[in-house]
Order: sequence, then C-alpha cells, then structure tokens
Amino acid sequence: MGRLWDKMVGTRYPDSGVTPLPAVEVRAALLALNGPEVPFVVRNGTPKERADLVAECRLQSLGVTLKTRIRLVPAKGEVRALDERWESSPEYSRGQYSRGQGPAVYRQWEYERGSDGRRHKVETFRFDTRDMKDPLRNAVLEAGWTWRGVLFRL
Repeated sequence: MGRLWDKMVGTRYPDSGVTPLPAVEVRAALLALNGPEVPFVVRNGTPKERADLVAECRLQSLGVTLKTRIRLVPAKGEVRALDERWESSPEYSRGQYSRGQGPAVYRQWEYERGSDGRRHKVETFRFDTRDMKDPLRNAVLEAGWTWRGVLFRL
C-alpha cells in the first residue's frame, strides 16, 4: 500500500546520490522562489496554519485561493505538504473547500468577433496549479529532501 499511497498523495523522492542540505538551506531555497515572475508567494506560516511555510496564490478574478502548507521534518529529511483550495461559487453561499494533491486548470474565456465576422471563443486567462506546485517540489528534491504529500495533518 505504501507505493500506491505515495503515488496518490504525490510523494516524490530525490535522485540517489544527492546529499541532503540542512533544513535552514531548504527553507531558504523555498523562500527564494518569491519573485515577480511567479504567480504565488512563499511566506512563513502562522501558528494557526500549523506550518513552517505557506505558498499561497489568489486568483481574484475567479474567486479562488490556493495554499500549500509546508512542514519541514529535518529528522527524516522530508517536507510534508498539504494542498488546500477555496473556491467561491454562486451555488454555495460559503464557497467550496477542498484539500488534496489533484492538479486543476482554471480558465476564463471571452467571445470576440473574428475577421470572418463570426464569434470565436478566446481564452483570456489560464492558471495551472502545477505552475505553483512544481517549483516548490523541485526546490525540495534538488535539496536532497523527500516531498511527501499529506491529506490530513502536517
């Protein structure tokens, strides 16, 4: 069940031969991902979030907030990551909350008139949750640590 569960929650292991870095350097590598070219921010977690770091992305136009709570476990050389998603929806007065490792792609479309005079559907916005998750996971794996997805608690 171990390998199947690892696949379901998105656990990845570093390449063999990579020397694990100290926890301080892993934290620094994750915080170094911040910048104008990335659609998310990595910050220190709060006591309420029960995480060492939190990667957060807010898609204002869609009413979606994505968070990955990260806990560093130096004794095991692993990072535990819990993905959470909040989506506002007219169908639900309080919106929808979900957690888990499943990727999602958010899109917005508009209709425009083409040169032939017909209306065409044109994509105006696109965000793939892997655009946030992959850089986080890659930074951890390059540091020689395991990326362990979790569903319930860090």
